[in-house]
Amino acid sequence: MSGKQFSLPEGTHTVAMGVGDINGVMRGKRIPASHWPTICENGNALSIALFALDMTSDVWDTPYVNFDNGYPDMHMFPLSEPKASPWEEGVAYCMARAEGMDHKPVPIDPRGALVTQVERAAALGYTINVGTELEFYLLDPETLKPRDSGIQVYNLARAAELEHVIGPIRRYINDVGIPIEQSNPEYAPGQVEINIRYGEALQAADRVILFRSLVKELALEHGYIATFMSKPFADLGGSGFHTHYSVWKEGKNIFADAGKLSSTGLSFLAGIQSRMCEMALASATTPNAYRRRQPYTFCPVNTSWGIDNRTVGLRVIEGNDSAVRVEKRDGSADCNPYYLLACEIAAGLDGIEQGLEPSPMTQSNAYELEDAQALPTDLPTALELARNSEFMHRVLGDDRLEILAGQGDRELVFMADQVTQVETDRYLRNL
Repeated sequence: MSGKQFSLPEGTHTVAMGVGDINGVMRGKRIPASHWPTICENGNALSIALFALDMTSDVWDTPYVNFDNGYPDMHMFPLSEPKASPWEEGVAYCMARAEGMDHKPVPIDPRGALVTQVERAAALGYTINVGTELEFYLLDPETLKPRDSGIQVYNLARAAELEHVIGPIRRYINDVGIPIEQSNPEYAPGQVEINIRYGEALQAADRVILFRSLVKELALEHGYIATFMSKPFADLGGSGFHTHYSVWKEGKNIFADAGKLSSTGLSFLAGIQSRMCEMALASATTPNAYRRRQPYTFCPVNTSWGIDNRTVGLRVIEGNDSAVRVEKRDGSADCNPYYLLACEIAAGLDGIEQGLEPSPMTQSNAYELEDAQALPTDLPTALELARNSEFMHRVLGDDRLEILAGQGDRELVFMADQVTQVETDRYLRNL
């Protein structure tokens, strides 16, 4: 593999280029424009440890990269032409791909797991389109709390209050090539949802990586901290990452049958339904993410499905043939989009290839179902399911899965070693 030249927007003096790490955090470098032709040709060196570090940048020995092999280098190459930043004059942004020193893809790069499933779909003549919805909180940097109060979901007056920061986020991120469809206040003070228009699966996941990074930058520009943490407040709603799937062949949405979900779409849904529990580690990676999985919170707690039903795990949206799709609703806003989409697409393709059928459709409140398969509600269960899953080993690969699961083990140990303020407040004076 080798690099290709990409031109820079006029007036660019710096390019910010990066890749998504195991948590979907964009990490990379800022590069002088004078050095750009060399970067396009030869790549930019950085340690493979980037794919084996946690959200705090702590590293630990893994089979692929460790102290014994010295945490060697890889190179990153631009994926597309950089886009000029509307808020930082002379700076342009772009996503990158990773390449090993052997000029081959890096085996522990999370993006590679999704590449494999996209190539699998292409071999079947399919294009997978994915629309993404992400929720996040805007918080005061000093108090780390919302500046507004009360729940005002969809309230346009609340939207206007936040427009001084959400307006630039919506406009500027659209200007750098991520098509924003809409934004709205969500079901908690300080919480916002932004919808990104559907695109081909790899493009959709790349957009999520860059989107989350740019939201954080723009929030800081306007005096806020943005967080995609799944459940930052015990008494407020969690932040989700919903994915909307349609499969296209020869220019037609094969999920659509006269405006209804086709038998192919049902098989795709059934494939995802059959693997939702096994893939829980990909949709909720931290102990905190499982705090979000509670009844009556609009976060699903089981693998049920239904038509236009927001209590289920898999929601079918019908209408115009181009809009018929399957929405998976259990993902946490802070999970890795490459792993999330790779697992969901792999399961869906399995469902099509095997002609699977889903459970009976839910037409009522899915939170009250007694016979629906429950999703994992804690990280230890998700870790056990993932490690014992042939599907997860096949989709992520042994090394990627062990790094992701190893991070989970470390997070559990870290949490177990803490004495929380809640414990102190409850027990110190009373026992």
